Amino acid sequence: MTPGEPAAGEASRHAEAVDADDGARGATATVSGRKSVLRRMARFGFLAVALGFGAWAVAGQWRAVADGLGRLSWGLLAGSLVAVLGALGAGMMMWRALLADLGSPLRAVDAAKVFFVGQLGKYIPGSLWPVLAQMEMGRDLGVPRPRSAAAFFLTYPVYLATGVLVAAATLPVFAGGSVARYAWLLALLPLLVAGLHPKVVNGVLGLGLRLIRRPPLERPLSRRGVLASAGWALAGWVAYGVHLALLAWGLGATGAEAAALSTGAFALAWCLGFIVVLAPAGAGVREVAMIAALAPVLDQGPAIAAALCSRLLVSAGDLVCAGLAGIAAKVTMRWTPSTEPDHLHDASRNSRDCTHGSGQ
Repeated sequence: MTPGEPAAGEASRHAEAVDADDGARGATATVSGRKSVLRRMARFGFLAVALGFGAWAVAGQWRAVADGLGRLSWGLLAGSLVAVLGALGAGMMMWRALLADLGSPLRAVDAAKVFFVGQLGKYIPGSLWPVLAQMEMGRDLGVPRPRSAAAFFLTYPVYLATGVLVAAATLPVFAGGSVARYAWLLALLPLLVAGLHPKVVNGVLGLGLRLIRRPPLERPLSRRGVLASAGWALAGWVAYGVHLALLAWGLGATGAEAAALSTGAFALAWCLGFIVVLAPAGAGVREVAMIAALAPVLDQGPAIAAALCSRLLVSAGDLVCAGLAGIAAKVTMRWTPSTEPDHLHDASRNSRDCTHGSGQ
């Protein structure tokens, strides 16, 4: 055996090891690629189904609101829709504030895509589609699924507490006896406010995660996070009030009283629709409460038209927000440079070439 034979054998074994490693990486990449394709197909399927149900919801309400829409000017309708978009944007910022406080801050454009596209899931039969969609899309941005779920479910008590607060601050003064049947909601306000204390929230979240055998959240909710989310929720209620007030003014209401009543009416309607779980998405319950709250400024016919037009515009706003968020995300992705400089790609490629070259 010559002195060069062991070196040649070692080089051959090294080359075989490199080839085996490359083969394993190739197989892993193939499996990963297939999973990526399947995940993308599932997302496109979800989006197509959600958009279909959303469009169907808008079209299904068209006949019911056609007469009311005919009495409203295009300017008022456009202004009301813009107010809806502002309210939905405030809702997204509320969710984003909760998520950031739990440890996953997101850029506004990324948060908008996850939130608004995920929200389209509420038009698909079944109540878990929005949270499942947000968990899946949030994972691509490094957000753990339990954290996404926690932020999603926390939006409801925040909306409920602030909504009851807004209704209590406006309706007893301006609506009087027309909403007396809903006075029992006031008894919930102290419980809701106490339930938003960080110690209570974190305790409930911890218990829930233990019950489903998940690790606790890495970062608990803070008082600052609760206050920030509540502030965005209140801004959303004001925007919804402007949205409904524009419709009420166009249908015959007058004065600033209509604006205050509209804000309280929308908040009351949403809270009742959430609490009365027997009605899907609050259907019917919200409209009855809204009509009762608007009674001091609108007769029953125009009030019904306002309530139905409001539901239609909110559904349209969901579709518009999802579309704008998707476009903004694509534009941002196209114009945002890679976070890894080109010379790092070149260095990595050269390193791999040297490794393969040493085994030849």
